[in-house]
Amino acid sequence: MLVKVFGAAVQGIDAIPVTIEARADAGIGFTVVGLPDASVKESQERVLSSLRQHGYDVPRRKIVINMAPADVRKEGAAYDLPLALAILAATERIQSGCLGEYVVMGELSLDGSLCPVKGILPMAVMARSMGYKGMIVPEANATEAAVVNRLNVYGVRNLAEAVAILTESADAVAPTVVDTRAEFEASNGVFEYDFADVKGQENVKRAIEVACAGGHNILMIGPPGSGKSMMAKRVPTILPPFTLGEALETTKIHSVAGKLRRGSRLMTERPFRSPHHTISPVALVGGGSNPMPGEISLAHNGVLFLDEFPEFNRTVLEVMRQPLEDRHISISRARYSIDYPASFMLVASMNPCPCGYYNHPTRACTCDAGAVKKYLGRISGPLLDRIDIQVEIQPVEFDDMAAERPGESSSSIRGRVMAARLVQTRRFEAHANVHCNAQMGTKLINEYARPNKAGFELLRNAMMKFDMSARAYDRILRVARTIADLDGAATVGAEHVSEAIGYRNLDRSSWGGGGRTVF
Repeated sequence: MLVKVFGAAVQGIDAIPVTIEARADAGIGFTVVGLPDASVKESQERVLSSLRQHGYDVPRRKIVINMAPADVRKEGAAYDLPLALAILAATERIQSGCLGEYVVMGELSLDGSLCPVKGILPMAVMARSMGYKGMIVPEANATEAAVVNRLNVYGVRNLAEAVAILTESADAVAPTVVDTRAEFEASNGVFEYDFADVKGQENVKRAIEVACAGGHNILMIGPPGSGKSMMAKRVPTILPPFTLGEALETTKIHSVAGKLRRGSRLMTERPFRSPHHTISPVALVGGGSNPMPGEISLAHNGVLFLDEFPEFNRTVLEVMRQPLEDRHISISRARYSIDYPASFMLVASMNPCPCGYYNHPTRACTCDAGAVKKYLGRISGPLLDRIDIQVEIQPVEFDDMAAERPGESSSSIRGRVMAARLVQTRRFEAHANVHCNAQMGTKLINEYARPNKAGFELLRNAMMKFDMSARAYDRILRVARTIADLDGAATVGAEHVSEAIGYRNLDRSSWGGGGRTVF
């Protein structure tokens, strides 16, 4: 008897359907074909043990299983449950009438209990889009899959509960229900950190506000203990809140990577990823023998924070250049080619020199000028040009630290950021894939960010004096447009250009020469 059970395979952050065909013939054996990996081939012992634990006496027959499409590699133990159900149906231990109505995934233990698996959310999205009645998943994955509405999601603890659903038993578990929009709106905007905790550093907070308002990358450079990491952790608190679409896309990435906590639903906070400087290129951009999203994709729609920026391996930093421009990463290997989204805001921090005290107001720097330039030289010019805002931080004054009055709250700053983003949303509504000023290309810069005559002359003088690159020219105009949006100005003026130029004061041509650059 030939039966079919439906599962799914993850490719990138999306899922494609997989048909599991099972046939029981005369003879003895267990064969799985259709490009399964080692973990799928090893499922035989897990599946047969689970069947015996639940009292199913599988006859000694030759069982052949085909997993289609045959040109897609099937990886992981998530196919255990559909394989077990296919064997039961093929050997006529259960009726196969309802099997075609569900997508089934789950890893079996030897006792027949189910373990959670990765990538359930994109599988649920696929199941709904293809018109399946429901989905049978491990109980630990049920709330994750139930985020997708108009799909009956059954969370089961073991093989017997899955069989009860297919046989329409009276004691079958009920579908898991999640009011996605209500829960999303209720939990959005709750943060652990707040900018009210930051004393002083008004110029840096202003630079961060500008960066968040326009989606710009930012580099903070200052001595140890000046608050770089403290402020970086608070960046997500002033970014615009997730839209439901952004939350779903981001949750899909974390689901595929297995980063969602047990029982998780939809992510409601923008991700904040902070990898250690010893990270490898593959861990940063993704890939590997079993392809997985890297840190830049896990930071999609959120923040990627790179502390001690020059300490990262040069190769690691250079692989970020393409995704910083294109906002996605394409990974091509001999066995596969995958695209992962990577639209993140880069926040980086570093000491100004090896000893950490170059330009410190009270402590002497022990590095010579060559050491300072060499230290910054660990970051290539093309990568530094892709960082729109480069701001210098000085230690907090004692009076600021001792002040009882808290700093401006994140909610207050966030209000201004959201107002500026609303202006940009309306500006770019006719332009696909452009949502903020940082994403403007040359054509849009010329259309929306060209300064008035005074601003243009100021920019010309700065470009000539400090030998800035053409990319820096574009970055300055993008930032100036954002500053004008925060001011509610329709035209980019000299004051906006001046502030934007000031955020390039760590450019390679002007840093490390014995003093600060002043515009």
